[in-house]
Amino acid sequence: MQVQRFVLCSIFLAGFCCFSHQANAQDVAKHDGVNTGSSVQIPDEKIPRVKTGIVQHGGEILIGPAYGDVQNGHHGTFLYFPANWSSLEHTHTFDYYAVVIKGTIQNPRVGETDAVKLGPGSYWYQKGGEPHWTKCVSKEPCTVFLVSEGKFDAQVLEKE
Repeated sequence: MQVQRFVLCSIFLAGFCCFSHQANAQDVAKHDGVNTGSSVQIPDEKIPRVKTGIVQHGGEILIGPAYGDVQNGHHGTFLYFPANWSSLEHTHTFDYYAVVIKGTIQNPRVGETDAVKLGPGSYWYQKGGEPHWTKCVSKEPCTVFLVSEGKFDAQVLEKE
């Protein structure tokens, strides 16, 4: 179990290595968006979608930069989940805040029997170290904007 957890976490982090070399929003705006000096405007279709290597029940999560460094510290990052996607039980080292932009998400904690469905405009806070699942339960893909003070990692707690 410990070896599998290490392997899955390594795969997860390896996927993010590609992302760490992606530009932040200001750099993306210079090439694909509208740079208005100190402000940035980037249309959704211009935000790069980067493969994470995180493939679980239903497909692969993609991520897109907004600001900061998802692999090393404070950041704002878009997460793109396939329709009907579900993670394995996992934790994260750092707390995060998330807002649903598209689709319907559930983020139940271990022991929670009536998971709340979170549609566009909904918000949740996830405490670091707290076991949970993340699910895109809609027929359409889900988009979430996530903000954290620390890197975004995951420690998988169950077998595939």
